[in-house]
This record gives sequence, C-alpha cells and structure tokens, in this order.
Amino acid sequence: MADSRRTPATAGILACLLVIAALAVPYAITDARTVGLYYESGAVNPLIAGLLAVVSLIVFAAGSRNRTDPALAAGVTLTFGVFITLVTAAWALTYGYGIVGSSLAQHRWGLLAAATTVPLAGGWYAYVLGLFGGEDAKGP
Repeated sequence: MADSRRTPATAGILACLLVIAALAVPYAITDARTVGLYYESGAVNPLIAGLLAVVSLIVFAAGSRNRTDPALAAGVTLTFGVFITLVTAAWALTYGYGIVGSSLAQHRWGLLAAATTVPLAGGWYAYVLGLFGGEDAKGP
C-alpha cells in the first residue's frame, strides 16, 4: 500500500519539475530582459506559479516520505495546483502579443498544459488516500 501511495506523489514531483522547466525555457531561448517583459505582460506574473510549484514539490516529497501527514500534503498540493493553473491561465489569456518572436509563440499554452498536471497529480494523490470518499482518510 505504501508504494501505491508514493506513485501519485512522485508524479506530482515530476509535474512540479515540469512547470519549473517550462518557466525556464524562455531564458534558454532569449535574453533575460525580454523574458522579464514577456512574463510581466499579462495580468499576473506566471513566476508566482513557479514559486507555488517549488512549494508543492517540497510538500509532495514530504508527504511521500511521511515527513508530513499524507492527507494534508494531498490537500495542500491539490489546492496549490489549482492556484498554479489559475495564475498560469490568467497570464496566458492576457499575455501582451508582440513581445517575443515566433520562437515562443506557443510557449504560454505549453506552460498552461504543464500547470494543469500539478492539480491532476494532487487530485490523484488525494483519491489514492481516500479523501474523496466516505472512508477514513488515514486508510486501513
């Protein structure tokens, strides 16, 4: 049972790393000043989602290693995952066109796709722990 509870947490860790990597891609393609303008052009800066992804990564890891209550870790990562997705969606939908060239034309949608993996992993983690059903969240 411990292995089945660790799999969603491991997937969550990978999802958080995917978000962080997606946020780092523009820095590898263009200069930092342009990336700063690119990320600041929307309603909210998506680097906030990166900060939440780092915190979620730590919480996923702590829950999978039983350093914190797995049910609490699942709830926190699901909640943070939803905020990661909302922040990224708000930025992607209000992004100012024309700041970056064609090399990053579809980056915002890739970042949004990566962001949606975090709440999916958090939800899977909560489901495996039995938090959505009527049974005890601690398991057998």
